Amino acid sequence: MFFKLAYKIRTNGFLLMMAMLTCWLQPHAGTLSDPIFGRDAKDVTVSVLTVYPGKIFYELEGHTMLRVRSSDYDICVNWGVFDFNESDFIYRFVKGETDYMAAAFPTALSLQEYKMSGRRVVEQVLDLDSIQTRTLLSEVALNLLPDNRRYRYNYLYDNCATRPLRFIEAAVGDTLVKADRMSTSTFRQLMSGYHKNYPWYQFGIDLALGSGIDKDITVRDEGFAPVRLKALLDEVYLGDGRKLVKDSHVMIDTPDCGAVLSPTPWYLSPMAVSCAVLLVGLYFVIRSCRRLGVPRVFSSIFYIVCFVAGCLLVFLVYVSSHEATSPNWLLLWLNPLAIIPGVGVWLKNCNRVLVYYHFANFVALLTITLIALFDIQSLNAAFWPLILLDAVLSCQYVATMKWTRTRRF
Repeated sequence: MFFKLAYKIRTNGFLLMMAMLTCWLQPHAGTLSDPIFGRDAKDVTVSVLTVYPGKIFYELEGHTMLRVRSSDYDICVNWGVFDFNESDFIYRFVKGETDYMAAAFPTALSLQEYKMSGRRVVEQVLDLDSIQTRTLLSEVALNLLPDNRRYRYNYLYDNCATRPLRFIEAAVGDTLVKADRMSTSTFRQLMSGYHKNYPWYQFGIDLALGSGIDKDITVRDEGFAPVRLKALLDEVYLGDGRKLVKDSHVMIDTPDCGAVLSPTPWYLSPMAVSCAVLLVGLYFVIRSCRRLGVPRVFSSIFYIVCFVAGCLLVFLVYVSSHEATSPNWLLLWLNPLAIIPGVGVWLKNCNRVLVYYHFANFVALLTITLIALFDIQSLNAAFWPLILLDAVLSCQYVATMKWTRTRRF
C-alpha cells in the first residue's frame, strides 16, 4: 500500500507539473515554433512518437505525438490534452461533447511520464524535404494557436493519432494510406484485440456502441489506434520512391514496457458472470414452475437492471452526439419498457399487460438474434446468456398465465 501511495503522489505531482507547464505553454503556443521557422528547415527533424498501451483504460490503444527537433530546440506536440476540472466534464464526455487540446511540451518532460509508467516509446524519424518540413511546421503552429488548439474529440476519426496523420499528409500532399484499401477487420474487432485483458471494458463498449463500428472500414481507418498507425507508417512510400520513415528506434524500453493488466480470471469475466446469472435465473424459473407461478423477486430485479441499461442506451442514441452510438439494435433488448415487467409483476390486474409485453419481448429477442446472425451488429458473447434468460422469463410468464387461465375454466 505504501508503494502504491508513493507512486500516486509521485504521478500526481508530475501531472500537476505538466498542467502548470501547459498553462504557460498554451498562451505561447504560436511563439514556440518561431525559432524553428527562423532556421533553415534542413536543420529540423520531425518524428512520430508512438507510446505503447498502458494499464489505464484510456491508454489501451497507446498514444501518438509529433516530435520537432533542431540543434537547439526539442518539443513534442500532443493532441491528447484534456482537463477533468472543466465544468460538467463527465456529462459532456458521455454526451460526446468533449473538447481536447493541442499543446507542446519539452520532449524530455513528455518522455518522463511514460518512463515512470513503464511504457515503451518508439520514434519514427520522417524523411521529409525542407519544403515538406516547413509545410508541416506551419500547419502544426497554426493548430497550436489559442483560437485553434481546441477540437471536438472523436474516438474513431479525430484523435491523438489521426491528427498527426492528417498534418503529415498535408505536408507530403497526398494520402499516405490509400482510402480504397479495405480492412479485413471492423472497428469493434480491432478494439477487442486491444482490450483483451479488459473484458469488462469491452463489454461496456459493445453495450454502448452500435452497428456503426461493425461496418466495413479502410486500412487508413485502422490508424485511429496509435500502435496500428505506427505499423502503417512503416509501410508508406512517398511519390518519389522514398520511404516515409527513414529511421526507427526505441526511446524508452523499460523492463515492463507496454505492460497492461494481467488477464481477468475466467471466473470474473463477463461471460462467467452472465452464465452465473443465467443459472441462478433458471433455478428460480424451475422452482416457480413447480408452484405454477413466476419468480417475482428475481424477474423484478432482472428487468429493473434492464430498464436502467435501456435508459442509458436511449441517452446515448438520442441525446449523445457520439456518432458510433447510433443505431444500436440492443435497444430491442434493453429499453425503458423493461420497467413494465420490473414493476408490473407486483401489481394486481396487470397480467394482461405483462402477457402482451412478454410476447412482444420474445419477438424482439428473436429479431436481435437474426440481426447478430446476419452481421448487422456484432454482440458481445457475454450478452447471449442474458438474452437467453430474458427469453426464458418471457416464455415462462406467457405459458404460466395461459395455464392458469385454462385451469380456471
